[in-house]
Amino acid sequence: MSAARVGVVTFPGTLDDQDAARAVHLVGAQAVPLWHADHDLKGVDAVFLPGGFSYGDYLRCGAISRFAPIMAELVPAAGAGLPVIGTCNGFQILCEAHLLPGALTRNVSLHYVCRDQRVRIEQTATAWTNAFEQGQEIVLPVKHGEGRYVASGETLAALEAGGHVVVRYAGGNPNGSLNDIAGIRNEAGNVVGLMPHPEHAVEELVGAPGTDGLGFFTSILKNLVDA
Repeated sequence: MSAARVGVVTFPGTLDDQDAARAVHLVGAQAVPLWHADHDLKGVDAVFLPGGFSYGDYLRCGAISRFAPIMAELVPAAGAGLPVIGTCNGFQILCEAHLLPGALTRNVSLHYVCRDQRVRIEQTATAWTNAFEQGQEIVLPVKHGEGRYVASGETLAALEAGGHVVVRYAGGNPNGSLNDIAGIRNEAGNVVGLMPHPEHAVEELVGAPGTDGLGFFTSILKNLVDA
């Protein structure tokens, strides 16, 4: 079994930490619980920020979480190259913490969306998507009320020109995200945020159709083993 250790952060209101830990385990890595009040990343090799409603989504989704003690450790570590992924609320937190540009706002429909969603992998040069083929289409669950990605025209142009759009909605946009953006990365490619939930598509019995989400977890394992 790999010695790779992936930290899974739990905030008050986090829902998907156990799902993320299960997915980490399924690919042969060790899931390390990280509590929002921790001042120590416990020497993990990568970090997963799961979905949910951290701190009740007060003020804005992720706005309070960015000030949690664990984030004071995570932000500089990510800046130094630690692989980090945030899904759904985790993506919102990454944007609030300025590890990724833009923001996630209310769905254009003003309704909560919960469905299996086809997406396209646009960028494989990241720590979290290297197991996919560029242009590959997969199906992942989405479940959010504030998933509409927005950014300035200048930021959008830079994301597109730099190849920083990692995942794009295909077969319909569930929330009105600009440019059909479902996920983005930072300049270095070690930080990725996406609204869909790969951790809910890792087992045939209970996942979305198939196990398309496993690729995000095998990607980070490969990244760590090859490092």
